Amino acid sequence: MLQNYLVYLKFLDEKFTKFFNKQKPYIFCKKGCAKCCKNAEFPYSEIEILYLMTGAKLLPAEIQDKIKKNVEKIKAEKLKFDGKKFLYTCPFLIDNVCSIYNYRGIVCRSFGLMYKGADGKNKVPFCCFQGLNYSNVIEEKTNIVSGEKFKNLGVEDEPVAFNISYEFLTDPDFEKGFNFKFGDKKPMIEWFL
Repeated sequence: MLQNYLVYLKFLDEKFTKFFNKQKPYIFCKKGCAKCCKNAEFPYSEIEILYLMTGAKLLPAEIQDKIKKNVEKIKAEKLKFDGKKFLYTCPFLIDNVCSIYNYRGIVCRSFGLMYKGADGKNKVPFCCFQGLNYSNVIEEKTNIVSGEKFKNLGVEDEPVAFNISYEFLTDPDFEKGFNFKFGDKKPMIEWFL
């Protein structure tokens, strides 16, 4: 089943590469930024966490120890948390770099692109409002693409939103088409509780 999931990931990565390339004038992601790895929930399905842990086992012992300490710290914080949505830094983020990049989850692979929200409206990644992705074309007051800003860039490909919500990308139709099961889905840290 993991082999079929890897075929699905290859399919996704090919799509995401095309999407990111098409949106290159609006994407400011770079190694070491890591804003997307901080202050999030990180939804993960059972097969995603299995694949992630496969990669984690290949890491040097000292990196595995750092990850274990990060997990323990986050678990302790979660036990004290009494709010609705527990946000945390990914335990696999070491020195602002993803330690399991090739084994990362679907949400991590798709983050950074403009996407269609559940309400059908275009949504930008939160880093847009920190001067990053799509910040060069989004009107902050309205959260919509500014025609004037787009025109001033002088680029050919316009900013577009993609249907890349986690719910869509983990839809049962993909399970059927690629012959595997996502399994249960929950925030990453809950797989370690």
